[in-house]
Amino acid sequence: MASFVSHLEGAIDGARLEPRRLQTLHEGRPIWVRYDLDTIRRTVDRGRFATRDASLWRYLELLPAENEGSIVSLGEGMTPLLSCHRLGERLGLRDLWIKDESQMPTGSFKDRGQTVAITMAKYFGIRRVAIPTAGNAGGSMAAYAARAGLEAWVFMPEDTPEINKAEALQAGARAFLVDGLINDCARIVAAGREPMGWFDLSTLKEPYRIEGKKTLGLELAEQFGWQAPDVVLYPTGGGTGLIGIWKAFQELAALGWLESDRMPRMVAVQSEGCAPIVDAYARGERFAEPFAGAATIASGIRVPAAVGDFMILDAVRASGGRAIAVEEARIREWMALASRSEGVLICPESAACVGAAEKLRAENWLAPDARVVICNCGSGRKYPHLMSSDLPTLRAAGPFDWQRIGSGQAG
Repeated sequence: MASFVSHLEGAIDGARLEPRRLQTLHEGRPIWVRYDLDTIRRTVDRGRFATRDASLWRYLELLPAENEGSIVSLGEGMTPLLSCHRLGERLGLRDLWIKDESQMPTGSFKDRGQTVAITMAKYFGIRRVAIPTAGNAGGSMAAYAARAGLEAWVFMPEDTPEINKAEALQAGARAFLVDGLINDCARIVAAGREPMGWFDLSTLKEPYRIEGKKTLGLELAEQFGWQAPDVVLYPTGGGTGLIGIWKAFQELAALGWLESDRMPRMVAVQSEGCAPIVDAYARGERFAEPFAGAATIASGIRVPAAVGDFMILDAVRASGGRAIAVEEARIREWMALASRSEGVLICPESAACVGAAEKLRAENWLAPDARVVICNCGSGRKYPHLMSSDLPTLRAAGPFDWQRIGSGQAG
């Protein structure tokens, strides 16, 4: 097969760029991948996707791989879309869904971006890749680099969750802790680019992670019978997922593959402890100012400055959505609420979306019958330090005081 990529495009100024040449940023800003949608419309039947493997690579015509044999995959994609009636009842929503990315190969949505980015890195002959991360991206990149036979370097803040540190090491990455935030890690990656000869896989600093994240939107459309939900709540740090979902629905609309004219309203969700996108949205600005003193237990959205800030804000505004910050102190509460209501162990980043749903419903911005999707971007199992494990102890031999046991006390 040959890909349907027609060209690359500078997101800041629309400049047309060569598609089959290694690209990073244009004018210091991200790059879009563009497709020959007219040819796809004429030659591809969307019904063909359902006959293929349940992987995000089923949407091959809307992805940049040049041939199927070059794909670097761990079987990622087509994650469950779960109807959540009990959680919805608690939030005042009758049609609430969770798109559960915790069931990806490395336990998070980062696998979508990494399978495509590493596939293209291999295609371009790259042998060494590096990434800054504050959570799941490092372990995901390390796993896909190992799958492709590439050398991986990972730089992460000292307070990155222990499991994320271990994942990168276990997959064979050269991993380092940094006494700063993810932006400091990004500066180290940039500084090492020339002397170390690695390719920088930072969020939005190459064109292809967006294309992997885009498949979240393609899957949502297919799982809803080629219709869009009313609202997508997305935890937003670097914003690749939110940008990708909106790009997916724009492409589907252009192809005429949606069964209705409805497009999803995109909601960028942040914590009050790190809310640069929310601040820019409130000011009516297209670009965000770096957020001073960023601090949140949801490490994946602790991004003080996003290189794709204007792309996030453009998507939010074009879709009629919102950018909203929620209370940092309640994130653990919302994690527990989702798990106890539905059995889905959501990550703290996605717990912020539960809080956003509660807040937007209280404001009546969300109608009670709106079809709302929360993206659970990763497994709560990666955050054991945020979950209680304080259990009462029973004597194995008894006797058992069932009244005390029933009230949750030791017997």
